[in-house]
Amino acid sequence: MENIRKNSVFGIRKAILTLVLAVITLNTFGSQAKHDTESHTSHGETEEKFDAVKMIMHHISDAHEFHVAGDIHIALPIILYSKDKGLNIFSSSAFHGGATVHGYKMGHHGIEDEHGHHSPGLIELFSGHIGFYDFSITKNVFSLMLSAVILLLIFTSVASKYKKQGLNSAPKGFQNLIETLIVFVRDEIAKPNISDSKVSKFLPYLLTIFFFVWINNLIGLIPFFPFSANLTGNIAFTLTLAVCTMVVTNLNGNKDYWGHIFWMPGVPAPMKIVLAPIELIGVFTKPFALMVRLFANITAGHIIILSLISIIFIMGASWAALSGPLTLFMNVLELLVAFLQAYVFTLLSALFIGQATEEHHH
Repeated sequence: MENIRKNSVFGIRKAILTLVLAVITLNTFGSQAKHDTESHTSHGETEEKFDAVKMIMHHISDAHEFHVAGDIHIALPIILYSKDKGLNIFSSSAFHGGATVHGYKMGHHGIEDEHGHHSPGLIELFSGHIGFYDFSITKNVFSLMLSAVILLLIFTSVASKYKKQGLNSAPKGFQNLIETLIVFVRDEIAKPNISDSKVSKFLPYLLTIFFFVWINNLIGLIPFFPFSANLTGNIAFTLTLAVCTMVVTNLNGNKDYWGHIFWMPGVPAPMKIVLAPIELIGVFTKPFALMVRLFANITAGHIIILSLISIIFIMGASWAALSGPLTLFMNVLELLVAFLQAYVFTLLSALFIGQATEEHHH
């Protein structure tokens, strides 16, 4: 347990350090871009200079439209509901130019109504102060649905081949690749961490987590529509996945698992009183580590790649000789990171589930 706690803390520190380095890189080139803009304006010219910070933040943030190229945008549907106005569905392009549609407008912090109310967060939901509900399809939501469709197509096609050829037939081509990954998750992640009698129960969840995270990591690296959304770099998404693992872990925890948390065996009673709150905190710090690790590593990778590209526009085309190879190297590295982060998230989920379901023989 202590080793796992240390590894979780180390993982959080490493992920946060990576994100901090990426932010420093972003701020460095952002400051240079701002300086160039001020210098350019001071000479009496009004031409707008490239803003690296704006470009990078626009890429890693969620949005109600996809930017294709230049002035070409693909609008996504806005779906809003309130008790006063009922259900309103329209294109996000209606908000262009600061327009107000059905009493709604696009503010600095998202959609708001004429009273300045936003769609509810957790605080508003619990307090009951709700302006309206926002069910809009954003870039991240679109990517979420797209990845679900891709996964369904992949596994239904593989399953149909097994039905036609039989389970004992040798897989070929794409079917062989998917089977290799499934066997990898089963033999290298699930079985070493979960008892043999319970592997089959949790393997579907682990396979879903692995392929879901991996596919969305790859989608975020493809820089054109209908891809490019930074879904796994959204902390709300990683929080949801971490909560899913926490729920699965604790709902399936046996009496030994909870006994080691609230009343650790073999420890003097006064120490049990001290250790119980610490162990209880560990129930929440483990999924927190999952959340931060995935969010920070994916977001940092996007920031670093876009910062390297921004060098060309800030410093001049001659810098492409340096920035180009570095960007290519980072993109190749991100392909590895996309797989590695899916592996680590699934591995830690299996480890936490295995600890909660392990039968201890006293």
